Amino acid sequence: MMSEQADGFTQRASDRLEHMALYRWWRRAVVGRVEHEAVMERIVTDSGWSPRYAFMVMMSAGIAVLGLLLSSPAVVIGAMLISPLMSPILGLGFSLALFDFAEMRRSIVALAIGAVAAVLFTALIVTISPLQAPTSEIIARTRPNLFDLAVALFASLAGTFAIIRGRGDTIVGVAIATALMPPLAVVGFGLATWNMAVLGGAFALFLTNFVTIALSATLMARYYGFGHHLSSQQSWTQTFLLLFVFVAMAIPLGISLKQIAGEAVTTNQVRSFLSDRFGSSARVTQLDIDFDAMPIVVRSVVITPRSQAQRNDALQMEMEQRIGRSVRLRLDQVLLEAGAGAIDAQREEIRQAGEAAALESSRVASLSQTIALAAGVSAEQVTIDRDHRRASAVVSPLPGATLQSYRILENRVAGQAEGWDVAIIPPQGPFPLVGFGNDVDTLDAVAREAVLTSAWAARRWNIQALIVPGLPTGQVERPNLSQRRALTIAQLLREQGIMAMPGNAAGQTFRLAPAQSEATP
Repeated sequence: MMSEQADGFTQRASDRLEHMALYRWWRRAVVGRVEHEAVMERIVTDSGWSPRYAFMVMMSAGIAVLGLLLSSPAVVIGAMLISPLMSPILGLGFSLALFDFAEMRRSIVALAIGAVAAVLFTALIVTISPLQAPTSEIIARTRPNLFDLAVALFASLAGTFAIIRGRGDTIVGVAIATALMPPLAVVGFGLATWNMAVLGGAFALFLTNFVTIALSATLMARYYGFGHHLSSQQSWTQTFLLLFVFVAMAIPLGISLKQIAGEAVTTNQVRSFLSDRFGSSARVTQLDIDFDAMPIVVRSVVITPRSQAQRNDALQMEMEQRIGRSVRLRLDQVLLEAGAGAIDAQREEIRQAGEAAALESSRVASLSQTIALAAGVSAEQVTIDRDHRRASAVVSPLPGATLQSYRILENRVAGQAEGWDVAIIPPQGPFPLVGFGNDVDTLDAVAREAVLTSAWAARRWNIQALIVPGLPTGQVERPNLSQRRALTIAQLLREQGIMAMPGNAAGQTFRLAPAQSEATP
């Protein structure tokens, strides 16, 4: 019995000695090589608010939003390099490690000022910008996942290490990797266009990067001896906070990543199924899958010899069994005639048609996503008519927007869809005012735009005719001023394909009104 107690005492003493030896090594080899006061002085100097900080934030935000609108990765990277947002976030991380509440408040205030300034400044730029259609650079920052958290984690660990060990040049790469400013610029874009899907997704990405960087900085700071004077209770509080926040963020981001991965797997399964069923002599030239629909909608074009044509209903049933979920298959089969000596020609035709169809599919998918984001609706609410190359969507009402705003929005989207007829259908509302100067019967630029906007809205709402106040019912030899104004407007409406109907006498300023309307489907 005494022997067992002695052995236990010896083992515990040995463990304590090993623990003390490890602790002494950590204090000597890790903590002892860090100039804690110099590091904290540098962190505190850069983490607070200042006029220079606010100016650099706004300039970085302006560069970022212009790069996003122009879809220029090089310009966006430039915005990342000059953004000062990393400093208050690192200050927050170190203040959490030290339980320094004064520095914590100082860093949070600086970060809040910077974020709000960036969002408002970018929203202002987007509001006055002629380009407001979402680009691929903008769309890429609206769907955060677990990989984004991992990137921010690794980059933050590297950046904190660089600051603690005096290798500040590494922070440039960290600024590019974590990309703090572009998500805030996309938040400003979503606010300016009142697109909640874009705003919410970009803000989630910024929040993921910001929280991950701050907590990773806390972890590295504690490892290098910052806050070693804290009590055991404070240390456990830090540990619980770190684990809780990382797990809380990882769960939804992991779900998002799983969904993205699942969509990729399903796409590969569908493509593989179609390739297997039609054989090597056929080619799947287009494949679009709408995962938001219930059931999912699979649109595809297959170029195949006539002898290998398949029934769509049978293919749909087999596809459902292959991927294990309900499917609505919309398959177009381009059938080729077989003939002697025509194999090579058919293969070349398949290749060329496949390339053209794949390019067209990509353009249609991009167009649908662009219109959906611009209109503030989901992609499945965008109507695509491939035969007539027409795309339309009923826009979600934007606070404060006028018919002129919706018309400008449609023109900008249409400018990115060459060869397509794009229709943005605005919510029902009053037509714009048409004004004339004193004793003037001609339309100036403002009045002409008001009439053209009224005609545009009438076409979008399927209104065939508009009432023009002051328009005479018949021929008038010597029309008065109101009649001359009405005749000028009627002529412009007829040029736009809208009938003009007579109404009550007009004044100097008035609105057109619908004479008859049909509900837009």
